[in-house]
Amino acid sequence: MGYTYDDQNIFAKILRGEIPNNTVLETEHSLAFRDLYPQAPTHVLVIPKGSYVSYDHFAAEATDAEIVDYVRAVGEVCRLEGVDLTTGDGYRLISNAGANGVQEVPHLHVHILGARHMGRMVAKAD
Repeated sequence: MGYTYDDQNIFAKILRGEIPNNTVLETEHSLAFRDLYPQAPTHVLVIPKGSYVSYDHFAAEATDAEIVDYVRAVGEVCRLEGVDLTTGDGYRLISNAGANGVQEVPHLHVHILGARHMGRMVAKAD
């Protein structure tokens, strides 16, 4: 299938300033913002500013600076939101990829969910 980036996806539009967002953190290579339809008291999306479709695409093609910035941005959002293991009770980090992963926006993003017990991860498929 390959990595075909659609520059009209909602996150690309957010990065271009065409759609507003509720920013939690912005760094040189990453943007974190609150989910419009939160599934937990803490629900923040973290996206790289580069044109990456999925985590494997990002890992294969991002620069070292982009990777370090993104990983540290995720950790900083956890700290800022008080869900890290230093000050909070933990969080769930989710990144969906492709059709089987039920990815809705073709731009790498992780969901940071926390501030409540998250339950089991995935129900066993038939």
